[in-house]
Amino acid sequence: MPDERTAAPTPVANTAPGPQSGPTINIGAEFGTAKRNLPPVKIVASAVFLVLILVGIVAYLQRAKPQAAGSLDNVTSVDIPGQSSTMAALTFTLRNTTEKTLYVKTIQGQLKTATGESTADAVSAIDFDRYFQAFPALKSGTQPALTPEAKLQPGETVTRTVIVAFPVPLDAFGHRQSVSVVIQPYDQSVPVVFTK
Repeated sequence: MPDERTAAPTPVANTAPGPQSGPTINIGAEFGTAKRNLPPVKIVASAVFLVLILVGIVAYLQRAKPQAAGSLDNVTSVDIPGQSSTMAALTFTLRNTTEKTLYVKTIQGQLKTATGESTADAVSAIDFDRYFQAFPALKSGTQPALTPEAKLQPGETVTRTVIVAFPVPLDAFGHRQSVSVVIQPYDQSVPVVFTK
């Protein structure tokens, strides 16, 4: 018997014609990556950009706006003797620009000078005649007083006056940078400001 250990193996003939058939798997391609699972970067960036533009438009349209418009028409001022203070009558036109009634909560005057800013509450409308008697020049160009709790109907326009006393001399008031009337309506976060 021939020894199997010494026998040479017989070559097996390759019967497959050409390349090997059957499924081939590319192990180098990972299927759990962002490239396979997410949309292209350009599409994501475009969508984010469009959302930001839409949010910006909505924020602009929904921003808080003053409930009224108008102008500061006349400023008359007098010196308060012995106090280094100035009393000013500020006459303005106020127009309710919304479709709701405007209720006045507070009225103030603001003064901006080279040395700083000053804010003063409006004096009571009951005292107007007393101030006009003491300072006749203050009455020049004034209108009836605007009082807290006053109301303006939608579309209504009024011309009113407020009197405020600023703790600055008349000369400093005359060289002011600006003077303003600040009206704070009820249930509004943005005051109505008229500056001259």
